[in-house]
Amino acid sequence: MTSPELSAWSATDPRYRRSEDSAFLGRGAAVWERTTTQVLRWRVKSASGFTVDSAEPVSTGDRLDIRVHLLGRVIVEPVEVISVVLEPERVGFAYRTMPGHPVQGEEAFIVHRHDDTVSLTIRSLTRAAPQQPWHALYPLLLIAQRVVRRRYLRALR
Repeated sequence: MTSPELSAWSATDPRYRRSEDSAFLGRGAAVWERTTTQVLRWRVKSASGFTVDSAEPVSTGDRLDIRVHLLGRVIVEPVEVISVVLEPERVGFAYRTMPGHPVQGEEAFIVHRHDDTVSLTIRSLTRAAPQQPWHALYPLLLIAQRVVRRRYLRALR
């Protein structure tokens, strides 16, 4: 649904909150090489305060737990990588949330370049998870997502 392979994101399922944000990362081949390697090794998440239980590059079908410490608790976010993009001007991946995750949806991290300019785009589709307490906490989770998205956009600079 987040279509990391596409430069223009088309209409999505109206049952999800949609977000797409981009940030300039730098210019040149060195920035491209560094950031594409980092995005495929979960650096966007790990540099934003999350712990990812894999040191390997992302691969379609990977299932793993992402952890974050919040208010003295560890929150586990099970995910599955559903798409990996390895193109000359576009590298990234998308994952979907699995049962037990605080929200339902999908998120994509895409490094792309135009001429010499390298940018990061974050796409997400989110709705409340069915299980408690996450369903009731969904309004607070939306606020937390905005904070985390800002961290994502700074993570590869």
